[in-house]
Amino acid sequence: MTTLAAAMDRTYPQFSEEEFDRRFRQLRERMDAADVELVIVCGRGGRNPDVLYLTDWLSTTEAWVLFPREGDATMLVQLSNHLPLAKHMANLPDVRFGGSAPTGSVDTIPTLIDCLKERGITTGRVGIVGLVNWREHARLVEALPGITWVDFGGQMRDQRQVKSSEEMERLLASARMCDLSAKALAEQVRPGLTEHQLAKIVEDTYLGEGGINGIHFMVSTSMADPRGGVPCQHLSNRVLQKGDALVVELSTNYMGYSAQILRSYTIGADPTPLYAEMHDVALEVFHDISAVIKDGSTVSQILDAAEVAHQRGYTIYDDLVHGCGQLPAIVRTRQTYRGEPEGFQYKEGMCLVIQPNVVTDGGMAGVQFGEMMRVTKTGLEPLHSFTQELIRCQ
Repeated sequence: MTTLAAAMDRTYPQFSEEEFDRRFRQLRERMDAADVELVIVCGRGGRNPDVLYLTDWLSTTEAWVLFPREGDATMLVQLSNHLPLAKHMANLPDVRFGGSAPTGSVDTIPTLIDCLKERGITTGRVGIVGLVNWREHARLVEALPGITWVDFGGQMRDQRQVKSSEEMERLLASARMCDLSAKALAEQVRPGLTEHQLAKIVEDTYLGEGGINGIHFMVSTSMADPRGGVPCQHLSNRVLQKGDALVVELSTNYMGYSAQILRSYTIGADPTPLYAEMHDVALEVFHDISAVIKDGSTVSQILDAAEVAHQRGYTIYDDLVHGCGQLPAIVRTRQTYRGEPEGFQYKEGMCLVIQPNVVTDGGMAGVQFGEMMRVTKTGLEPLHSFTQELIRCQ
C-alpha cells in the first residue's frame, strides 16, 4: 500500500548521505566522550536548527529526535497533519506522530517514553538538547528513574559551528537574497511609505525563490530630531518623511539557514553630519574587527579592536559580533560586556555576523552596518556583495 508521504510529488533540497554520515559520526564521537547512550533533541517552533541538522526536516510546531550511539534515529512529530510531509522530507526511516493527551491536546512525552523503553534505554546517561520544560522533565524522571539526564545542548551547538560545503551553499543562497532585499529598499524606498510597506518590499524579493522571512527589523526616524537608534522588532504605521534615517537588519531563511545584512539609509536627503559620522565610525569598527578574526582568534582580540567606537565618542546598543543563528560567541565591547564562553576560539569554517550599531549616548540616534562572514585560516571571507555605503534613497 502506497502511503501519502511516499506518494507526494514534491521535491526539496536535501543534504547528501555523505553529509549526514559526517554529522552522525562526529556526534557519536561526542556521545562516546560524554558516556551518553542516546541524545534527545526537542525542537519547538519553526525551523529548529538542531532537528534540521539531524533529520533534514524543517520543523514546524514541535519535533523530538531520539539519536542513539548505534542504529537509526527516531523522530516524533507534531501535529498529525504535519506528519506526511515530515516523513517525506526527513532522512530517517522511523518518523512517527508524537501523540496526544486524553483531552486531544498535544502531548509527546508518553510516546517518547515508549520509544526509550522500546530501545531498552531505562538506565544510563541520556543527553537532552533543546527546550524541554520542567513538567516534561519531571514526567521523564518519574517514568524512567534509572536514567541520568545530561544537558547536551552545548555539545550540539559546538558541533554546528563549523559549516560544511553543503551548508555554505544554503548560507550563500540566503546571503544573495538578503542582498536583493537591501538593494530593493535602496531603489524603492521614498517618503510617504509606511514601515509595513517596507516589509513588503523586502519579502517580495525572495518569496518566489524559496526564501522566507527570518527577520526584517527596522527603525525610521527624523535625522534632525532622532527618536530611535536601533532597529525595532515590530514595524509600525509610521510614515517615512523626507530627511529621515532608516536603519535595517535583514535576514532571509533559505531551507533552515540564514545569512544577515545590516544597512542604513537616508530618505530624500543627504545624511546630516551626525549620521555621516556615525556611519563612518560603524565602518571603522567593522573593518577593525574584521582585520583581527581568523582561525585561532579570541574574543579578547575583538574587544581590543572594538574600542574605537568609544574612542570616537559613541557606544553600541546591539550585540557587536555573533555566530551564525546566534551561536557563540556573542560579543559586545568592554564597556558593554556581558561575558564570553570560556576558552572560545574562532575556527576555520565558522560563520559570524559583525554588526556595529553605533549610537549616541542614550541611543536616540544611531546607525547599523554589518553582514555575515566566514572564518578562514588567514582571515574573513564575505558572503555578501551589496554596497557598504550609507545609502541615499529618493
